[in-house]
Amino acid sequence: MLNYNPASVIANKTPFFYGWVIVFTSSLSMFVRNAAATLTIAVFVYPMSEDLGWSRTLIVGAAAASGVASMFISPLAGWILQKFGSKFLISISLFLLGLVILSIRWTTNPITFYLLFGTGRLIFQAPLQIGPTTVVAQWFIKLRGRASSILGVSHSLGMGLFPLFAQLFINANNGDWRMAWFWIGISVWIVALPLTLLLLINKPEDIKELPDGINKTSKINSKTNTEEQWNLQDAVRTPTLWLLALAGGLVFFIHTGVNIHQAAFLRDSGISASAAASALAIMAGGSAIGSIIWGNLLDKFSVKLVYSLAAGWLGITALLFLQVSSTTSAFIVAIIFGIGLGGLLVIPPVAMAHYFGRQSLGAIRGITEPFVSGGQAIGAVAAGVIFDISGSYDGTFPVFTVAAIIAIILIISTRKPKKNTR
Repeated sequence: MLNYNPASVIANKTPFFYGWVIVFTSSLSMFVRNAAATLTIAVFVYPMSEDLGWSRTLIVGAAAASGVASMFISPLAGWILQKFGSKFLISISLFLLGLVILSIRWTTNPITFYLLFGTGRLIFQAPLQIGPTTVVAQWFIKLRGRASSILGVSHSLGMGLFPLFAQLFINANNGDWRMAWFWIGISVWIVALPLTLLLLINKPEDIKELPDGINKTSKINSKTNTEEQWNLQDAVRTPTLWLLALAGGLVFFIHTGVNIHQAAFLRDSGISASAAASALAIMAGGSAIGSIIWGNLLDKFSVKLVYSLAAGWLGITALLFLQVSSTTSAFIVAIIFGIGLGGLLVIPPVAMAHYFGRQSLGAIRGITEPFVSGGQAIGAVAAGVIFDISGSYDGTFPVFTVAAIIAIILIISTRKPKKNTR
């Protein structure tokens, strides 16, 4: 009785491949991690700066500071995942995320805000970035792109709904942003934590299954039987790992630089607060569409090609923000850029699994995620600094395009690594 595992019992009674239950459960974590997303804090930048007298750079600096910290935490998160499994990592992370986000309600100075939101953002960037995507990659190989795209859709829904609900809470409380933070934190616990504890299983082998639901007696020569497995020690010796890590940092530099300042940029462009929040929701909708598109492309074309196209899409469409002059144009640009963002939710984790297999994926992701976090931190601060110096965000968007070009060059330079058999 002490070894009783309700998830295993449920899995044995599930009439279809349990991997899809894993996708659903992991999607809930991807949804609620947006409590600490850049689009969520983007809604709070304006009211918090007005109420507390803090500069915009100071507020978004909490996200940047956590990005720096996550460079050190991501390897630890990867080690915990490799040692104790995704279920342990995700469950602890969800509890802590809800706690720190709701506690922002009582913040009165930058130090406590940095500690609380910074911790939430740290959880967003490390364990809840690595955990859900890794556990899904463990359960799927042939359909990895499609399964991962569902995570992307869920994240996109959260990316759009959390800022929208935050604005609604602020409006309902006569501009009080504090209660909005409180209810956002509570929602993390209600939506994701119970089902994660009840349903999540680390990998199919734990219940005597194989990835993709393949029958163990099958003679079919599938990807399941041919995917080469790499351990961390061998993977870090390959140029491919570091090229992918650098490319990931660059594309997320664009991602966060745009996301965290988008609402403020639109407000400066004459767009109302409600319309700016709606634009964030629309961009999230575009991201959901993009997740499906890019995920299905991954199952049909090479990772290198799809990744390059996604980076190029981001670089080109970032320039479109310079053309925003009305609510309509803001909505159009938001959905187009969002489609590109959908690729970032799907492609990087699938690329790592494609090149290095499932065996040590958590540990490998733990080593490469600091580059993503670093890109996010630099993107958030760089755009804020450009605004504080010039009084405008216009100079940021060409920088993002250059970053996309460099990322494409790095992605094209990747090669399928080969083990030294000597």
